[in-house]
Amino acid sequence: MKSTQMNLQEETSRCLLCENAPCSIACGKGDVARAIRAVRFGNEGIARQWLEGCDESDLEKAEQACIHYDHPIRIREIVSQLSEATRADLPSLAIDFCGMPCENPFFLASSSICTNYEMVARAFDAGWAGVFYKTICLDDINEVSPRFDVLHRESNKGDFFALRNMEQLSENPPEVDFDILHRLKQNYPTKIVVASIMGSTEEKWIELAKRAEAAGVDAVELNFSCPQMRATGMGSDVGQDRELVTFFTAYVKHAVSIPVIPKMTPNITMMSDPAIGAHYAGADAISAINTIKSVTMDERAKVSGSWAVSGLSGRAIKPIALRFILEMSVNPVLKNLKISGIGGIETWRDALEFIQLGCSNLQVCTAVMQYGYRIIDDLKLGLQHYMASRGINKLSTLVGEQLANFSKPSDLDRDTVVFPIFDYETCIGCGRCYVSCMDGGHQAITFGEDRKPHLVGTKCVGCHLCRLVCPTGAIGVSKRVMKRKGK
Repeated sequence: MKSTQMNLQEETSRCLLCENAPCSIACGKGDVARAIRAVRFGNEGIARQWLEGCDESDLEKAEQACIHYDHPIRIREIVSQLSEATRADLPSLAIDFCGMPCENPFFLASSSICTNYEMVARAFDAGWAGVFYKTICLDDINEVSPRFDVLHRESNKGDFFALRNMEQLSENPPEVDFDILHRLKQNYPTKIVVASIMGSTEEKWIELAKRAEAAGVDAVELNFSCPQMRATGMGSDVGQDRELVTFFTAYVKHAVSIPVIPKMTPNITMMSDPAIGAHYAGADAISAINTIKSVTMDERAKVSGSWAVSGLSGRAIKPIALRFILEMSVNPVLKNLKISGIGGIETWRDALEFIQLGCSNLQVCTAVMQYGYRIIDDLKLGLQHYMASRGINKLSTLVGEQLANFSKPSDLDRDTVVFPIFDYETCIGCGRCYVSCMDGGHQAITFGEDRKPHLVGTKCVGCHLCRLVCPTGAIGVSKRVMKRKGK
């Protein structure tokens, strides 16, 4: 019997995440859009709390009001699959970062999402704990148009998995930005305000750092990593040079008394090398990573007929960001250096992975650009419910807890194997596993007239390509067993 149950994530990913969502307005008794958003961002276990009091007719009205360009979101079917909302005493997400008490680990990353007072104030009101304000410099900034491009499936243009941007630094005069930072700290004293700065000489770095401290900020971030600066000797040009990172960090550290946080570039083979330089210069923490130098070639992204190399961000770069975080976390020289993790954080599960690899602070950018400040709700709730499910009441308990589970490739177990197992109740007989195994694996699956995959155990090596391509999750795993001799 084939499974006909709707895939919750697949269906909620179709939701347009409308502003003033017509479905919620039509429902009247509950916030349907908020419940769908909870599922979309990994909180399906608590989604029903926004639908209490709604009956079938309310949900039908909501579904009829959906403005999806193709066909309405199947709201009633989504709700039918939701379990009763879990109830728990939620722990605090408070955590210390470089001596700064943060109400939660979630900060806005230095970028277009925090370029003026009004934007940051709205983010603070929404629940973000702090901001790394858009980078301030003393040089004139003149941006290009257009400056963004995305990677996405043609079938879902509004949901991109990577963003390529050519944006540089703040276009505001420095005095305007420092006034904004001063007012933010005055009006939101419990929030953490970090000034991101970039200079090209010792004197400029020191001047910017001192002006930031005078404005009352909690810390300064040193942007050694912007990949699209038009002037040489700035941005990622600095971050690739351990000596420059060391010198500029030391200059700033000696000039101010607030925490100093160099921001590392991923456009380098070993990030720990410049990070060690920053550590010896007295850095209080490291921000990592900035965007990855990349090329996209959409015709609409041309600037007066030309393309350029620029920075890639978004969920596609998360594995690369985690690799650099891991590299620094396990380096014994850097073991006491705090890390602010950046790179593809979109859901609370993403955030958890950064924390478990050693980050005590998190910065989010591209997900905010795509979905808005409102994602902070699901980031916080998801992390809190996860902690409650494990009986953890301090977020710091999670910091670095998975580091011990990483090994060098040379130390991995190569004497055992885990075979795939087919669930024929869930299998729909598409044959994707067969095609991938035949053309990209070890020809260990047969697929006949019964439209059922069958494992050829003598050929299977346990690579699990079949499991990864299965669209219904019908392939599980066996117990780990010893390899047969000769395999």
